[in-house]
Amino acid sequence: MIVVGLSHKSAPIEVRERLAIAPSALEDMLATVIALEPLGEVVVLSTCNRTEVYAVPAVGARAADAIAAVSRLLGERGGREVIPHLTTAHGREAFRHLFRVTSSLDSLVVGEPQILGQVKEAVQVAAKAGTLGPELATALRAAIQVAKRVRTDTAIGSGQVSVSSVAVDLARRIFDDLAGHTTLLIGAGEMAETAAKLLARGGAALLVVNRSSARAEELAAAVGGRARGWHELESCLLAADIVVTSTASSEPVITANSLRRIRRARRGRSLFLIDIAVPRDIDPEAGRLDNVYLYDIDDLSHVVAESLEGRAAEAERADAIVEEEVERYAQRRSEEAMKPLIVALRERTHEVISAELDKSCRSRLKHLSENDRQALTRMVEAAVNKLLHQPVTRLKQLAGAPGSEVAAQLVRELFDLEEALARAHERARALALEVVDEREEEEKEEEEEEPRAAARG
Repeated sequence: MIVVGLSHKSAPIEVRERLAIAPSALEDMLATVIALEPLGEVVVLSTCNRTEVYAVPAVGARAADAIAAVSRLLGERGGREVIPHLTTAHGREAFRHLFRVTSSLDSLVVGEPQILGQVKEAVQVAAKAGTLGPELATALRAAIQVAKRVRTDTAIGSGQVSVSSVAVDLARRIFDDLAGHTTLLIGAGEMAETAAKLLARGGAALLVVNRSSARAEELAAAVGGRARGWHELESCLLAADIVVTSTASSEPVITANSLRRIRRARRGRSLFLIDIAVPRDIDPEAGRLDNVYLYDIDDLSHVVAESLEGRAAEAERADAIVEEEVERYAQRRSEEAMKPLIVALRERTHEVISAELDKSCRSRLKHLSENDRQALTRMVEAAVNKLLHQPVTRLKQLAGAPGSEVAAQLVRELFDLEEALARAHERARALALEVVDEREEEEKEEEEEEPRAAARG
């Protein structure tokens, strides 16, 4: 497996937003990436803090070629400025990165729970698009299980831990007491809802603006705020002391010009803007205006650093769990990696022998009775199994050892196994996806049962 992309650790927001992918565009992006010749499986994860491509090279393709192809594509999509910020990994390092990302150890706010749901959604979209194969399905399933273990065995996610909660912490620093101050919330998605609940709990008077007025009204009613129409945005900016934005817009919803228009009516009152969207909702030029103080998601890092102090020990425990699980997964993967090759070797050998045996039984050996033909077939199959026993045993022993990839490549070439190997991979893919679907259904049933069990209890 390989991973290519960027995150808050490798790129500032002005670079990250160049590669941000809207949920509605994710399937098209998957189709574009999977069309790259060196790739066989693809999942794309795009959040406010990262855009990453997880992929498995096509059979016979090198990891280096796959990484180069994905890097070129991302560079073409985001521009030349993106390329120096891309990070890459393959093999064990890629699995370690995936496990840490899913466990929220690589998040801006370590311990935030949203990333696990975002990874699950990425898997579902890739499965629907047909780009999720057996290796990625297995790796992502393992990553999700590791994340669940981290959350169960450590207290890394205790308390209110999210980008939204950090934004509200910043608002509290600006105004010691939120009561009596008007906060405008632009957007009504999951992050906006979390922020709204925290702001309402702090006593802020809430205005909610969203392109969908029904959703704005729903959220406002849930938190005791007031919904306003999108056309009332400027009048809401005029009334607000703090603005928190979290929309999925690809263009700024607040511009410097819109703030200039209301500046005189505000009569010098300070306006604090907290933008937690990627791409950004607020034009960076707005922060240069008098009495306007703009914070984007990268500016929250100093608040995050302080919040980490109390969870440092838990983060260390979580990292230890990830390392343990990476080692366990690598060993299991090494043992399973040879299975399609072994299946293909057996299939190819039996295919050739069966074809020759059938040919002989229709010509030189056509005088044999049915019983004699069956006896000859059993004898040949037994001889083939004995002949393959040592090579198969040795391939199993080589799994994960230095030089195993070279040995596997030699076997593929010596026995011309590409076609049989492709069939074996396709069967493994179908089986892996069936297992994923079954587990998803089991988890859904468990989640639905928990509230019922609590009610009965």
